[in-house]
Amino acid sequence: MHRTKRIIDGVWEAIRRWFDPRELRSVGSRPDYRFSLANERTFLAWLRTGLALIAGGLAAAQFLPPLPLTHLREAIAIALLLLGGTVAVRAVDHWARTERAIRLGEELPASRFPAVLALAVALGALLLVAAVLARAIG
Repeated sequence: MHRTKRIIDGVWEAIRRWFDPRELRSVGSRPDYRFSLANERTFLAWLRTGLALIAGGLAAAQFLPPLPLTHLREAIAIALLLLGGTVAVRAVDHWARTERAIRLGEELPASRFPAVLALAVALGALLLVAAVLARAIG
């Protein structure tokens, strides 16, 4: 119970920091604006990726024909929608952590998320290939 409360408190603290620019500006020193703008462009690229995944999920739900496995179309759509939402949340967290590191002159935060996302997208593509082949054969 105590561990769960610590996790929830940590999540709320991170969310609070995302929406409080004064806190971000209160640490370290003002960086070269080009670095902050580059960080913002990366953030926006991640948001575009999240939006594309969400659009793919909606398209799968609306336009994919029924697939050979029961509810496969819905599972694909839900997976894409959840992945898109996860990417959006991860984008803002990464932006805030990177901006903080830039202001403090620290090493930029490392992340495994791009590799995990790439593997998830590749796995999803393989599942779609299998579904298309099963439909074509059967």
